[in-house]
Amino acid sequence: MERLIPVEHNTTPPNFIKNIMAEDLDSGKVKSVVTRFPPEPNGYLHIGHAKAIWIDFTLADEFGGKTILRFDDTNPAKEDVEYVNSIKEDVKWLGFEWEELRFASDYFDEMYERAILLIKKGKAFVDDLSADQIRETRGTLTEPGQNSPYRDRSIEENLDLFARMRAGEFKDGEKVLRAKIDMSAPNINFRDPVIYRILHATHHNTGDKWCIYPLYAFAHPLEDAIEGVTHSLCSLEFEDQRPFYDWVIAETEMPNVPRQYEFGRLNLLQTITSKRKLKMLVDDGVVDGWDDPRMPTLSGLRRRGYTPDALKAFVFETGISKAYGSIDLKTLEHFIREDLKLKAPRTMAVLDPLKVVITNYPEGQTELLEAENNSENPEMGNRQIPFSREIYIEREDFMENPPNKYFRLFPGNEVRLKHAYFIKCNDVIKDADGNVVEIHCTYDPETKSGSGFTGRKVKGTIHWVEASQAVPAEFRLYEPLILEETEEDSLEEKTFMDMINPNSLKIVQGYVEPGMKDVVPQDKFQFFRHGYFNVDPKFSAPGHPVFNLVVSLKSSYQPGK
Repeated sequence: MERLIPVEHNTTPPNFIKNIMAEDLDSGKVKSVVTRFPPEPNGYLHIGHAKAIWIDFTLADEFGGKTILRFDDTNPAKEDVEYVNSIKEDVKWLGFEWEELRFASDYFDEMYERAILLIKKGKAFVDDLSADQIRETRGTLTEPGQNSPYRDRSIEENLDLFARMRAGEFKDGEKVLRAKIDMSAPNINFRDPVIYRILHATHHNTGDKWCIYPLYAFAHPLEDAIEGVTHSLCSLEFEDQRPFYDWVIAETEMPNVPRQYEFGRLNLLQTITSKRKLKMLVDDGVVDGWDDPRMPTLSGLRRRGYTPDALKAFVFETGISKAYGSIDLKTLEHFIREDLKLKAPRTMAVLDPLKVVITNYPEGQTELLEAENNSENPEMGNRQIPFSREIYIEREDFMENPPNKYFRLFPGNEVRLKHAYFIKCNDVIKDADGNVVEIHCTYDPETKSGSGFTGRKVKGTIHWVEASQAVPAEFRLYEPLILEETEEDSLEEKTFMDMINPNSLKIVQGYVEPGMKDVVPQDKFQFFRHGYFNVDPKFSAPGHPVFNLVVSLKSSYQPGK
């Protein structure tokens, strides 16, 4: 039985986080629910973030709470205002509004004071070991780490060195501030993690005020506590960080105590979501930018033609749980088909044109034929399309020597032109190399579509575009960017480029109906027999639209499977 998906997707299905929130409110543990969506502005948001955004905002809305959009901007070497702006645009595009807009950098002064508190309590020390030395002495899952030779510096010396770090006295990497916990702890995150490093880089918000910056694992829980976040929601890979998260809150003596809860992240087969890998694709010119329609970024999906409703229906279907699983791309494609099937007008486009001359049709005459815009949605009405002596059909809809059970056009055979007449192939025109360049047909005026003709039957119906008024168009046809149906975690960063599909993009030139000459970016259509297409906002030009294939018409997805 097919599942029913709410049209507005303004609720979440039953889930453990919702139960926790309800219990916390009923018991008085929290007065109101406060969540946050905390992206790092070091890249564009991707399909996985769509699920996190939906969870944070929708759960808070369900309980009358609020969601903060907060940028974890603790690493100016990798961050950019471009990413900040794109993230805000993506959240709004999905249909969500944040109650507050914050930045981790808003709290740098307080974080610095909290670090000083740790030093004064003997819970942090300045270390001179290099990053490589710290990594080498950290230990393994089965072997404890080794104490740094600088671990027992006095509180006074640590305070002095930390102040000099802030003053810019030392070079990048010369010193770090580490939490002082337990180098033999089973949880490696407790083995004296680095919480501040020196980085002489201009910050997009604070300029050159700071040359030391907190590490994400230290800053993140402090941000949650400062903002009064009640339920800090994140994906399962942060589960091992939770004890350190709680340690930071407790040892820095924060008055607000948020709790972290983890859910299973969204894993799509044949899909890259690592920002490092996505940036490699952009930097190496594999794609034409973060918004390339082959990219799983929200800007790429938007440019390709995906809709917010389709994405929210998709993440609703995946649910909220701690389960780890991979989802086939066919599932995502199912939901964009479902969303567009009643919204997108259905028109005809010829992607690989072959000219047809209808020899018995009057020269110089053009008539207008009636065609419905969407047979499944009569409210979309009808349109008129021109028909004349010369038309274009798909090259694959003609074969000179067809196999058995080929029901399209071939010498001596008759087919129906969609919304028009029966035509019969009589002659084939070839060039000097023997390539078919034109076919000559005759039409039967008694077989006009909608006339009630009940005579002979034909087995094939093909689409077409009238030649004299056809609008030239470019079509961009996409396949998955990654060849194998595999999980991203199995793709090594050094070798994943070898898995790039060389046929992920195919560009062809063809024609669309004349009524489409004034289409605008993000207009969506279903092209008969081809699939759903979106007008590309980047490369389309007046009079020459570029259409991105959103998804084909065929689906093997089975709801509930």
